[in-house]
This record gives sequence, C-alpha cells and structure tokens, in this order.
Amino acid sequence: MPRLGEPAIPFRVRTTMGERSLADYRGRWLLLFSHPADFTPVCTSEFIAFARAHDRFRALGCELLGLSVDSLFAHLAWVRSIEAGFGVAIPFPIAEDISMAMARAYGMIHPGDASTATVRGSFLIDPAGTIRMLAYYPMTTGRSVEELLRTLAALQESDASGASTPADWQPGEESVLPPPLTVQEAADRKAGGAPAWYYQPQSGTRR
Repeated sequence: MPRLGEPAIPFRVRTTMGERSLADYRGRWLLLFSHPADFTPVCTSEFIAFARAHDRFRALGCELLGLSVDSLFAHLAWVRSIEAGFGVAIPFPIAEDISMAMARAYGMIHPGDASTATVRGSFLIDPAGTIRMLAYYPMTTGRSVEELLRTLAALQESDASGASTPADWQPGEESVLPPPLTVQEAADRKAGGAPAWYYQPQSGTRR
C-alpha cells in the first residue's frame, strides 16, 4: 500500500495516448487518479472537470493520469462519447488495468466495494517520484478538483519556502512557520508579536 513520503510504486500501463510509466513523469508532478468505471455519471462529471482544469494543472507543472480496471477500448469509446455529448475533449491519458495489478498495488480496490471497481483514489507524486498526498473517496462521491489544485499549490509553496500552509490556505496567502524547537525561540516569537508562541504567520510568501 502506498504511504506518504515513500517512493511511488513503479508502473507501466497502456493508455488512450500510448504506453506510460512512472519513469516518464520524472522531473514533473503527477496526479494519478482512479475511477470506478467508464460510462458512469459521477466519473463522467469528474473527467469533464479534470479536462477543464487541465491547463491549470499544467501551469503548476503537473500531469494527469486517470485509471480504471476497464479496457483500453472502453476508455476510447468513453472519451469519444464525452466529446460528442458534452463537447469536452479529454486531454490526458486514461490507463487500463484489466488485471487489477496496479489498482491493488495502490490500494484502489477496498474490501466491501465491488471487486471489479476501483474507489476514487488520488495520488500526488512529486518530481522525485515521492508520494506527497493520497486520498480515497467512495464510489458515490465525486472529488473536488479545486481542492486537488489547492493541495498541489500548497505542497509547492511548502517546498519553496519551508513553511506550512494553514487551514483553507489559497495561493498568495500567508503561510505559517514550523513550531519553535527551543524555549528561547518560543519566547522570541511571542515577544515579536506572534498571536501565540506556537503560531507564527509568515508574510511575504511566494506569489
């Protein structure tokens, strides 16, 4: 099972845009996400949302890769149907996983769910190939693409500044410093006007 801070599990898969492997994304961020099945309403809504946000992910240096246990031919028929019915072209690859090997390796199939369907797993993998975020949604609940974009931006902010991002942080807002490690540092922060010794906003973060 994947864990935060550990290397992503290597893969090589057939997709709607040719073969893809984890190594192909080295040096870029990757959002790998699974969906339960093609030609279903919630999955269709998600893929339309991801397609519309594709340029925003690209602007943050992040590629998208979808996956389900459906066949490549089902994926091809589905993306053509989405374009014909909704006028939205899917600009990123969708991988097949008929053997369910990748779905099992990434924990995309959970006990209690249909054995041939994946939950809505999402994995942000950084340019070094490390898993930086993972989340699982039930089959009935669509993901928030805005939250995935926000999380990606927050991770990049922390990497750049060394600070952390507080609740509901948005790009351009203040981050917060890590907690103090000594009594003196805590006292200095409080004396410097911090709201509390353990909570210090950091102004002038990267825009």
